[in-house]
Amino acid sequence: MSQGPVEDYADFAAARAGHLYRSACLLTAGDTHLAEDLVQEALGRIYVRWGRVSRVGNPAGYAQTVLTRTFLAHRRRFSSGERTRDSFPEKADSGTGTDPSLRLTLLDALARLPAKDRAVVVLRYWEDRSIQETADALNVSSAAVRTRCVRALARLRELLGEDLAEYARP
Repeated sequence: MSQGPVEDYADFAAARAGHLYRSACLLTAGDTHLAEDLVQEALGRIYVRWGRVSRVGNPAGYAQTVLTRTFLAHRRRFSSGERTRDSFPEKADSGTGTDPSLRLTLLDALARLPAKDRAVVVLRYWEDRSIQETADALNVSSAAVRTRCVRALARLRELLGEDLAEYARP
């Protein structure tokens, strides 16, 4: 016997929430509280349209698009808001080989990018989407995505400079 739409949505949300949260953390440049809010809002929007969303070929891609657009809408709404950040939360290295200083450096560099450039970088390089998929998600042309990629990567290289090589050494 098949599950009802509520159970299908609950299964989908449980399966995708972690991935959406990680993407939202990158989009918000490490603001975990805002990332949680964005994921919750995106999942709420998906729930309202779950009847249609569940019939599309790629509900996970749709969810990522909703998350990205929710982030961009939030940035437009609060673009003049103050962002205070004295320090990042310290987390113990879980033995996965991740370098906390590299992570903080990258999050800081992402935070310095404009919101749309950051969204392009996250979709193209974190989500591993094509230029056209990124353009569709952001509702812009593929030329705009390429331009933003070039600009964002140049800015990241400028911000990270030689420091990145220093953090990448074993």
